[in-house]
Amino acid sequence: MKATDNQIKNLERVEKKTTGIRPVRWLREKTRRVPALGWLLGALTATIIESSVGLPLARAFGLWSVPGLFGLRFIFTSPASIPSAVIYVLVVYIIPALIVAVSTAGITNRAAAFMQDKLPVPINVIIHAALLYATLHVWGSITDYRVLLLSFIFISIMLTLSLNLVNGYMGEFSCSHPGFMSIGAYAASIMTVLFFVNDDVFGAHILSPVLGPFIFPIILIVGGFITSIGALAVAIPSFRTRGDYLAIISLAFTFIVKSLLENLEIIGGPRGFMNQPKYASLPVIFVWMVLCIWTIYNFTRSTLGKASCAVRDNETGADAMTINTRRTKMITFLFAAFWAGVAGGLFAHVMGYINPATFGVLKLSEVLAMVYLGGLNSVLGSIAGAIGLQFLLELLRPLAMLKWIVIPVLLIIVMIRRPTGLIAFTEIKVEDILKPRN
Repeated sequence: MKATDNQIKNLERVEKKTTGIRPVRWLREKTRRVPALGWLLGALTATIIESSVGLPLARAFGLWSVPGLFGLRFIFTSPASIPSAVIYVLVVYIIPALIVAVSTAGITNRAAAFMQDKLPVPINVIIHAALLYATLHVWGSITDYRVLLLSFIFISIMLTLSLNLVNGYMGEFSCSHPGFMSIGAYAASIMTVLFFVNDDVFGAHILSPVLGPFIFPIILIVGGFITSIGALAVAIPSFRTRGDYLAIISLAFTFIVKSLLENLEIIGGPRGFMNQPKYASLPVIFVWMVLCIWTIYNFTRSTLGKASCAVRDNETGADAMTINTRRTKMITFLFAAFWAGVAGGLFAHVMGYINPATFGVLKLSEVLAMVYLGGLNSVLGSIAGAIGLQFLLELLRPLAMLKWIVIPVLLIIVMIRRPTGLIAFTEIKVEDILKPRN
């Protein structure tokens, strides 16, 4: 009986402790039942609210404009505005998104179940991607700064994913991505300026500028193939041997390409190349990013992708299991170079100007940091690393050159705590993301 009394007292004590956090537990249970469709709908609602009444609300909370980066930059630019920014984010983003996501969970779960049962996976992905783009488009349309930030994030995701194929899935260490990016950027730029722009170097345009946006995808693909051909200069000598030769040869390749571009006066030399038509609008870059994610995701799940992982884990064992290790390395490397070239072409037509100095050691450090921050051997990790580092760069921009001290320190801390990255060797099936949460 005495033991029973003690148990009752313990239960009463636990109940008193948990009473104060019941709303949090209730909210946690409710949010667990929200599918991806519901969260996208909630996010879209929040961005529509911001685009409609964001500026009046910002001024009502004491802010002079709509926060460009969720108010995070106020930490360094205007610390006194931090409470106002927090209230703004709660009122405009978090509370509306939660209310819509939770209140429509039943409807969105039924819709997700219907799409899972009745629609092919690609169509289901397209619907979710369209909702995601609608959310980002509304969010970005408020300021030009946001559009540019989203464009850079999309391009960074493509670069990070393609480099992760080599450094993560294949287990090599490549430093050639800035070189590949520059080849794609210059190849696409030369073609668009030659065909569609009246230029001092190439003269009158060959084709009507009206055709430019429609031919631009073909130009990007051609630029990607030209980059893959250039990548043979690294792949052929590197994959004849084993060890760290790829890192040395690929780094030399990056410097050689940069030096070559600086000495070609016909394309501007060290001054850079300009007059690119800005065909790379936000929807265009988003479509290419989705294609890149989809193809690389499928590549990693294919026989060739699994062969790359086998080569990484034990090249001798993979060779003994009749895997053509050299062919596997070559195809994976050229495939990664293709997407780096496409990303470079998009970058050139976002900026309307490119310079050889853009594709130097700093760009290499940035891409490597995104890969290893997000995590090796993970598509999801590459996406997280690209988004995280781009946001970090923008957040610390007010610190000017000091940010290049803060960012390496933060990366060192992450590498100490998580040597393989934040989300390494982790994959989530697309079907799991799209499924209902009943």
